[in-house]
Amino acid sequence: MFRAGLGPLFRGRLLLLVHTGRTTGRPRRTVIEVVESATVDGRRSWTVASGFGPEADWYRNLVRTPHAAVQDGRRFHAVTAHLLPAEEGGELMARYASRHPRTARRLAGFMGLAVDGRTVDYHRVGESLPFVRLVEGTGPRR
Repeated sequence: MFRAGLGPLFRGRLLLLVHTGRTTGRPRRTVIEVVESATVDGRRSWTVASGFGPEADWYRNLVRTPHAAVQDGRRFHAVTAHLLPAEEGGELMARYASRHPRTARRLAGFMGLAVDGRTVDYHRVGESLPFVRLVEGTGPRR
């Protein structure tokens, strides 16, 4: 859908991540969900989580080569990936669950983690997931 120019339909909730394959060096594309977005010092950032853990290919590729690009709507932004500590991941997941309770419950269930809807449960889930903040301003343009 991003290639067809329909990225704006996602209203910033999904991004197309263009990253470098860790073994091939070739460009790879992955659609990822935005957990939180912000602008700090005039630079946009998007925080995402690897629901499949640290073994997800896109996550491993960013660990190897943190410079990437994201497509938000129809615009591309050069970004650098910053891995976040587990405690911050817990806080992010708790905030996400308050904004998207049904999606958060389904995500936790998909990963085999039981939650009863309490903030402490989502905090625990978030601490077990790798989170990445993609900060605009550096990285390749695509």
